[in-house]
Amino acid sequence: MDFAPSARVRELQDRVQAFMEAEITPAEPRFHAEVAQGDRWQPTAVMEELKAKARAAGLWNLFLPESELGAGLTNLEYAPICEILGRSVIAPEALNCSAPDTGNMEVLVRYGTEAQKRQWLEPLLAGEIRSAFAMTEPAVASSDATNIESRIARDGDHYVINGRKWWTSGIGDPRCRIIIFMGKSAPDHPDRHRQQSMILVPRDTPGVKVVRMLPIMGYDDAPHGHAEVLFENVRVPAENMLLGEGRGFEIAQGRLGPGRIHHCMRTIGLAERALELMCRRAQSRVAFGRRVSEFDTTLERIAESRMMIEQARLLTLKAAWMMDTVGNKEARAEIAMIKVIAPNMACQVIDWAMQVHGGGGMSDDFPLAYAYAWSRALRFADGPDEVHRNQIARLELRRHR
Repeated sequence: MDFAPSARVRELQDRVQAFMEAEITPAEPRFHAEVAQGDRWQPTAVMEELKAKARAAGLWNLFLPESELGAGLTNLEYAPICEILGRSVIAPEALNCSAPDTGNMEVLVRYGTEAQKRQWLEPLLAGEIRSAFAMTEPAVASSDATNIESRIARDGDHYVINGRKWWTSGIGDPRCRIIIFMGKSAPDHPDRHRQQSMILVPRDTPGVKVVRMLPIMGYDDAPHGHAEVLFENVRVPAENMLLGEGRGFEIAQGRLGPGRIHHCMRTIGLAERALELMCRRAQSRVAFGRRVSEFDTTLERIAESRMMIEQARLLTLKAAWMMDTVGNKEARAEIAMIKVIAPNMACQVIDWAMQVHGGGGMSDDFPLAYAYAWSRALRFADGPDEVHRNQIARLELRRHR
């Protein structure tokens, strides 16, 4: 295993880092101020300006491994760049590398027809529209995707969709034009992994109703957002089916592998920023006649944070390397491990950073409270910790039969 970046990747990292320092970080206060003014669910002017600057700088669609549509980076090459983007909540969208659009674009690249790509992939790659992914449901334990109750029924040249979803990310944005919906098209199929299908649902299709927006620990993520969505007798053309009936679980596995590693790398970047803030705060604050950085407890937590971040990064890079060299299936144990380790690590590092900041760490004067909420939510997104731990244990037991 060789994790050393190539000259091209090092150059790209330097460009992304420079863009972050010159454009992204200074724009964060303005972004939050624009969201807070007027209608929170409208795109911000500053984000559109950042997107234009990123495109002009050639920092656009850096994901999409093995595709001429992106930068052509492997998972291992994209990983450290994704980590840099993770330091800011606004950076991924500014470079058109944000979820759920990235995962949805990968689905369309891998499984979409040429007509589907022209209609939906091209404007997504151009950053002209956004998308949503509707999989999780409130009425069942969605940690087991075979529990899905929503229905996709064939009716002549159309499919009729009925179901209730929640945590449908991205649908709050008025630029959201397309939803990838997962539901059961063959509920009686003997193979429970062939019961589900994925289908493209235009956002403005009659019968698609946003019931409510769902905040995460008080944060609504406007103008992006997560919602509970009702699909009532939603009719879409038969050609909107992705890959074919009964292939939904297969698509989900293909979609979630890269998405999980992207989440983990962004989380490592977030933890790095938290550690940086912790160190700066500890050296600038005085308590009981001493700098906070001089207390043994603080020193221990800084050291532990550095070790935890490095461990998580190394395992994530190994997972990326395996995805590139032996494929997602062979890397499934490593993908599952990083999905548990990275957000748990980030939660702990951010918690310690909040502690060093005192009461300020609980406020929105610093990015730590939101960072903690996002990291904690990630322990559910793309599968909860328990599911990944069970998979890791089963694979380990298999090795010792």
